[in-house]
Amino acid sequence: MGSLSIWHWLIVLVVVIAIFGTKKLRNVGSDLGAAVKGFKDGMKDGSADAPAQQVTHSGKANDANTVDVDAKTKG
Repeated sequence: MGSLSIWHWLIVLVVVIAIFGTKKLRNVGSDLGAAVKGFKDGMKDGSADAPAQQVTHSGKANDANTVDVDAKTKG
């Protein structure tokens, strides 16, 4: 089993177009492009400008599942 030739890829493309249709494939392509663009914009803007998220206390001080600790660095 070697690599697939151009004829194999053309047959796969024809089958995919026959199953999904060109309009649905065009919508999937544009949605994918918008998602990639949004991800790139988020990576550019996100890390430098975003403040650190802070966990707030929910008011349940005696919850059995809550562990209250102080983090200390090794020195």
